[in-house]
Amino acid sequence: MIDGLGILDPWAQMLVALGALLAVSAIGNWIAKGVLLRVLTMMLARTTHEAERDAFLRVVRRLANLVPATIIQLGIGAVPHLPPMAVTLTRNVTTGFVILTISLAISAALDWVEALYGRRPHAVNRPIKGYVQVVKIAVFSAATILIIAALIDRSPLLLLSGLGAMAAVLMLVFKDTILSLVASVQLTSNDMVRLGDWIEMPDLHADGDVIDIALHTVKVQNWDKTITTIPTHRLISEPFRNWRGMFESGGRRIKRSLLIDQNSVRFLTAEEVDRLRRFSLLDDYLESKRAELEEWNSARPERAHDPVNARRLTNIGTFRAYMSAYMKSRTDISDKLFMLVRQLAPSEKGLPLEIYAFTSTTAWAEYERIQGDIFDHLIAILPEFGLRLFQEPSGLDFAGLLSAQRQESATSDAVA
Repeated sequence: MIDGLGILDPWAQMLVALGALLAVSAIGNWIAKGVLLRVLTMMLARTTHEAERDAFLRVVRRLANLVPATIIQLGIGAVPHLPPMAVTLTRNVTTGFVILTISLAISAALDWVEALYGRRPHAVNRPIKGYVQVVKIAVFSAATILIIAALIDRSPLLLLSGLGAMAAVLMLVFKDTILSLVASVQLTSNDMVRLGDWIEMPDLHADGDVIDIALHTVKVQNWDKTITTIPTHRLISEPFRNWRGMFESGGRRIKRSLLIDQNSVRFLTAEEVDRLRRFSLLDDYLESKRAELEEWNSARPERAHDPVNARRLTNIGTFRAYMSAYMKSRTDISDKLFMLVRQLAPSEKGLPLEIYAFTSTTAWAEYERIQGDIFDHLIAILPEFGLRLFQEPSGLDFAGLLSAQRQESATSDAVA
């Protein structure tokens, strides 16, 4: 019996020592996380921005995991009667855990730095998320090599010496990362895309605000609230439209035409010119044109006997002048940006009169309201100038024509 107890005694000593080591590591873990971390959280509760505080506490929480791992790594050698292989294995595993913990802490620290940088005024113009992700890749790549070296108990230089043969494979594996890194640098240095920019890439079905710029992807929230994820390098290799300049200018462009029926274009009679003087917006135009035409026609008396040889006002020219004066009179049209009313080349769809102007606001709903009010008014007042809008015949037009023909035929038969 005594011999039996003598045989079990080393195992008992080893188990007691292991239990004590685990207890000490548990106490160290509790002190680090349950006491120090809680006190630090209370200290930072009112002095730090929430996002920065959470990021910083993640760093401390990661580092707190080093306490129990370090205790086990240092104390495992003091456990009596523990096989050397078990001691070595435990130390290798804890070393790998320490390396992993430090790499995770560095990653959390980078997130903290990014959160601090995000509060700077120019952070929107020059985001660093892509660069942070590059550093994280480098950190975790180095951590992977060190952890493998620790687990197999070999020098990291031995593993690094074999990476030369794997260079081609690594280039293939990290091809997208390299492309994205170069694209991210170009996007940032050239200020091509910022957070909050409205960009448009029809080929990728992207039309909305940029909500995230990362190393590999740029996320765009479309106007229908869907999310389009664009590879970062596609923004360099393919064209896209950025509407930032429109918002910075303070005005949004109106570029729309009225299609005039060319059959309604004609000269104005003297009575019609007098009637158009009712429009206060045309006073200056009509007076200046009257003086100009009288001077031109009086200089050529031989042509005055036939109106076809004289210069006269046209209804479409007068209407174009009215459009220009009307646009200038509106306070919601910017007087600092370019404004033009022009006549485009006629086509089978009619004669286009185009408005090219900028509103004094960039808000979408307000822009559409202003544009709608302008063309509501112009379409409604168009008949005052003896003009008609061009519109392709519809089924109702043909039905009316057939009805008129039937009535004419019935009238003819009744007369006969």
